[in-house]
Amino acid sequence: MQEVKEEGLGNIPNVKIEQLLEAGAHFGHKKSKWNPKMAKYIFREINGYHILDLRKTILLLENALRFIYDIASKNGNILFVCTKKNLRDTIVNFANEAGVFYVVERWPGGLLTNFETTKQRLIRIKELEGIFEEYNKGKSVYVKKEIVELQKEYDKLLKKFGGVRSMEDLPSAIYIIDPVNEKLAVHEANVLKIPTIAICDTNADPELITYPIPANDDAIKSVSLITSLVVETIKRGKQAGLTWQI
Repeated sequence: MQEVKEEGLGNIPNVKIEQLLEAGAHFGHKKSKWNPKMAKYIFREINGYHILDLRKTILLLENALRFIYDIASKNGNILFVCTKKNLRDTIVNFANEAGVFYVVERWPGGLLTNFETTKQRLIRIKELEGIFEEYNKGKSVYVKKEIVELQKEYDKLLKKFGGVRSMEDLPSAIYIIDPVNEKLAVHEANVLKIPTIAICDTNADPELITYPIPANDDAIKSVSLITSLVVETIKRGKQAGLTWQI
């Protein structure tokens, strides 16, 4: 885990504890499900549930945002990962707003650690799109039955890799909602030493994450608030990068 810095906020969005409280970011899991490594981020226990210390959440969130700003200002690529069904559409919308890559379906094993194979899959998506375009123009050598089969292949590839279809290199960082649920993504990132930023609930292991953000990773309001701050930071960083290039 990265050391927490306490300098001024600079170019990142302001984070208020009241916002986190209203979003329910402080509500953790049942005590029976906790990871003891999250102990230092827990404020107290109420009725068998852990309550996160939002004062520490803010410090770690601000530290993570500073890192994200630095990545974005240098034109780095960031990958959003969240395969929870109730959060998929939310994360896709945020990723599109920020102009970043995303994975919201089941994590394709080897997406990062076997990136050369991944790139072949992305090339195949473009090849199939070219075939469909020629077919629609009446210039294809394929018959309708073959096109139907190719369409099935295309749909499967797009479902797995649609959110990273234009990713030409490994991401500079990965933003993860629920690292317990996304343990494969965390593992691949750590193998390749790709920095991770993750919303860590009380059942997570923060030591596996470069920039952990202790918060509720199930509630849409909590995830949306934190992700909106991440997105705003990315946009500010990108704008700063463009300004520096002029």
